[in-house]
Amino acid sequence: MNTDQGKAASSAFTDAEEEIRKSRKFSPQEAMARMAGPGAMKGASPISRQQQAEIELGTWIRANVTDPAGALQAVLHRHVIGSEEVLRNLDRPLAGLAELCRQLLESEYRLKELVRETDAEWGERMDERPYFDRDCSPTLPGDPYTVAWVRESLRGIVANICDPS
Repeated sequence: MNTDQGKAASSAFTDAEEEIRKSRKFSPQEAMARMAGPGAMKGASPISRQQQAEIELGTWIRANVTDPAGALQAVLHRHVIGSEEVLRNLDRPLAGLAELCRQLLESEYRLKELVRETDAEWGERMDERPYFDRDCSPTLPGDPYTVAWVRESLRGIVANICDPS
């Protein structure tokens, strides 16, 4: 190929690239990509490993935790985000979730706080006054999130992760 043909091909490529850029909206993301140069993200994900783990866990929780109102799922996902257990297990986020659930099960105080937070989430979602468990009081009829129910749900999560068969 002679140099005149190379210049013509290069000019045609530049013209085509210019035409494509004119038809697109310019965004801050594109500006960052242009500043980084071609191939800057080659082989790398634009999402951090921590965010990937949190997204993976959120998806797993929604698919595997039985919760008709979704309040426990939402609260568990909030607890997962930025938790030490998940940060220590970025390559195995389900192990981090299992560890978090075990810690909640080992502490009656933390378990009751999780139930209280779940009750509040349920009340907000349903636009109703939440049922809060009271010590030495019977469970209120219609209470969807009791300490016993949440405890069993957490045990189910641990069992499902540790023995998924």
